[in-house]
Amino acid sequence: MKKKKKSLSYSSPWVSVIVPVYNRPRMALEAVRSVLCQSYPRLECILVDDGSTHPPKEARECFAQDPRFRYLRIGHTGMPGAVRNRGVEAARYPLIAFLDSDDLWLPRKLERQLETAPPSWREGIASANTDSPLIHSREIWLRQGKIVSQKGQKHRRRGDVFESALKKCSIGPSTVIMQRDIFEKLGGFREDLEIAEDYELWLRLSSLYPVEYVDQALVIKRAGHGEQLSGKYGQIEIFRLRGLEELWETGWFHRHISDESKIEAAARELAGKFRIYAAGCRKRDRPEEARSYELRADGVEQTLEKTTNKQGEESYDIQQE
Repeated sequence: MKKKKKSLSYSSPWVSVIVPVYNRPRMALEAVRSVLCQSYPRLECILVDDGSTHPPKEARECFAQDPRFRYLRIGHTGMPGAVRNRGVEAARYPLIAFLDSDDLWLPRKLERQLETAPPSWREGIASANTDSPLIHSREIWLRQGKIVSQKGQKHRRRGDVFESALKKCSIGPSTVIMQRDIFEKLGGFREDLEIAEDYELWLRLSSLYPVEYVDQALVIKRAGHGEQLSGKYGQIEIFRLRGLEELWETGWFHRHISDESKIEAAARELAGKFRIYAAGCRKRDRPEEARSYELRADGVEQTLEKTTNKQGEESYDIQQE
C-alpha cells in the first residue's frame, strides 16, 4: 500500500528565498526563474546584488510584475556570507532558503522539503534540540554540462551529522531550507570568510541540532563556469581550516556544546587537517609554514590529551566513592 502523501494547505508557512549575485546576469535570471516557478507558491524571492559591475538587469525587468520578487542592491563586499545575511535581514518570513545564483532549483524543491517538515514549522514554533531546524537534499552536479558522479560521497546526511560536517561541507547552501530564528540565534554566516562560510555555519548548527534530509536530487549545482570563488584560489581547504580553527581557539565549542565526544571529534579533525596541510607545505618546499601548522596540531593534541586524562581521573574518583 502506498504511503499517503502529506498535503500542503494554504495554512502552510511562507518562505523567504535569498539569491546572492555578483556579475552573473544570465545565471541570476535562470536562478530566480527556478524559484518563482516552484510548485510551492507561498514564497518571496530576494535577489541580493553585491554591487555588481554588470547588474542583473534582465532579472529585474523580467520579474518586475511578480509581487513575490524583490531586488536588493548593496555595496560590494565580495563576501557571500555578508550578502546572504543582508538578504535574511530583509526577509519577511519565518522560513528561509538559499540559492546561489549559479545553481537552479527543480520545480518541486520546496514542496518536497516541506512535506517532510516538522510540525513546529507549520505552527511557527522553534523546538530546539528536538525538531530539525534545517532540511537539505541531494544535488545534481553539472560541470560544463556533464553530470559529475557522486558515488564516492558517503557521509551522514540526516540526524546528528556533526562528525561528517567536520570533514567537509556536506550540506549544499542551495539545498537548504531552515528556521530563520535558529539562523539568527547562531549569528548567521561569518562575513569575513570569502570561502567556506557555509562549512563554518553548518558546523555550528550541526553541533547543536539534528538536520533533516530529502534523499532526492532537488537542486542542480552548476560548476566549471569560471566565475566561482573556489576557482579563484584553486583549493578551499585552507578556508575550512581557518573556520574550524577559530571555532576551537575562541572556545566556541566548549561554550556551546555539552557533549564531550563532539568536542573531541572537533579537536581530532582540526589536528588532522593541520597535519595534512603541513604535509602539503613540505611537499611544496615551504618548511617554515609546514612547521607552523605542525606546532598547531601538537597544541590541539596536547589539549585533547589533557582533557581526556582529566575526564579519566574524574571517572576513577567517582567509581572509588
